[in-house]
Amino acid sequence: MLSRTLLALVAGVTLSLAFEPVAAPVVLPFAVAAFFVCARGLRARQGWWVGLAFGVGFYFVHIWWMRAVATAAWVGLAGVEALFYGLLGAVVAVLGTRRWWPLWVAAAWVSVEVWRSGWPFSGMPWGRLAFATVDTPVAASLPYVGMVGVSALLALAGALLAWLAVARGRERRFALGSVAALVVVLAVPAIASYDPEEVGSTTVAVVQGDVPGPGNDILYDADGVTENHVRATVGLAADVAAGDQPQPDFVLWPENSTASDPFRRQVIGDGIREAAAAIGVPVLVGAIVDAGEDHVLNQGIVWDPVTGAGERYTKRHPVPYGEYIPFRQYIDANFGELARIGRDMLSGTRKEPITVAGVPVVDAICFDIAYDDGLQAQLTRGGQLLAVQTSNATFIETDQIDQQFAITRLRAIEAGRWLVVASTNGVSGVVAPDGSVVATPDPRTTAVLVEEVGLVDAVTPGIRVGPWVARLCILVTLAGLLYSLLAYRRQRRRSRVVVPGPPGPELQETKQE
Repeated sequence: MLSRTLLALVAGVTLSLAFEPVAAPVVLPFAVAAFFVCARGLRARQGWWVGLAFGVGFYFVHIWWMRAVATAAWVGLAGVEALFYGLLGAVVAVLGTRRWWPLWVAAAWVSVEVWRSGWPFSGMPWGRLAFATVDTPVAASLPYVGMVGVSALLALAGALLAWLAVARGRERRFALGSVAALVVVLAVPAIASYDPEEVGSTTVAVVQGDVPGPGNDILYDADGVTENHVRATVGLAADVAAGDQPQPDFVLWPENSTASDPFRRQVIGDGIREAAAAIGVPVLVGAIVDAGEDHVLNQGIVWDPVTGAGERYTKRHPVPYGEYIPFRQYIDANFGELARIGRDMLSGTRKEPITVAGVPVVDAICFDIAYDDGLQAQLTRGGQLLAVQTSNATFIETDQIDQQFAITRLRAIEAGRWLVVASTNGVSGVVAPDGSVVATPDPRTTAVLVEEVGLVDAVTPGIRVGPWVARLCILVTLAGLLYSLLAYRRQRRRSRVVVPGPPGPELQETKQE
């Protein structure tokens, strides 16, 4: 048991190497396979400890960057996520005894991944298997089966490798054939890559204004952040007038380009109006907007040079204990880093894309890019272009910015759309539908990217089937657990049946009398 637990811990650390900054995705199926081998054949309670060790090894390394917020935040979040892998270990221990167990345990992996990505408090999607596939042939499957589908294929790859490791005789040959078949399935999309048909184009200017001071605190000089984006946009307007840059159709500013309400602070509102008037096209502004005395909204606001503020997208997934405090009424909100969160951020519910310069734009603010729901809703309702507004200043000296940019690139592939991302000081960029980076500035610089991007109407199969893959995996997992429970109860019932034997000595004596 101890050796299995230690091996699971090493497998978890190995899985973290599939993601940035190492980005060695080749280790992914082997790390997952090692986890399945460690948990299989144990009792559920033992599987729990093996899974917990795996989760600790994986998640504490994977989100090492969370220490930029606070060590307590890193330990707390990684610890909670590790518990999910503990539960997964218990489930694998149960389902691993069933026939066709690689299918059962792969479905269980996806079920837990989907669960922890949305719960509690919106969950934490970081560490999904699909997020490690950027710049790999596997990413070509994203437009066909979506993020959940790719995670399912990778989990199945790990399960089949585990089967190959433990199988013997003819079963081993069958396992090897199954691995080969899965490789062929993954190779097909890479050969016949998804090729979206463009229905038009638009020219977008992405502004990265930079953050004054140390660069890792958006509130160090919040007004200076806004001023940087105003000056960069006004400078772009001068370059357009001089013929050095093409005229954009709209301008994209990042999240927290205004960290205070532009409708209440005149200096902020005046700056936005100055920038929009100078460039003469709408600016999609990232703003913190008051929502009463106790709440705020994190919004993308379409600011027209003539009519002013128009359509808005509100961040769907604020960060718990970072942008709002759950159960604030029951805890001391003035303790440590929590004291910085004076008001709770409310969640957005918008499902339709926002219209910017006549283009239906799918907006995502910061961590929203890692969640499926908001993107799927806007894409299926006509979104033609992906736009990401992010700050990331808190994590500018960490690997978080590279992990998020990898997720962002994968979203472009999954959606079959061009994608533009504006960050306050990195990583900003323009990404093509195949995930290639067309343009990106250096972090911690003031820069403006002006690029013509294509517009796409068609919704990829992966966007449509992704939610159904998740539901199917959950249904399969629950069915497997129910079947295992019924089998266990039948076995217990049989063990209680007393088989009659020969009569004892006392009974024989009675018969003789």
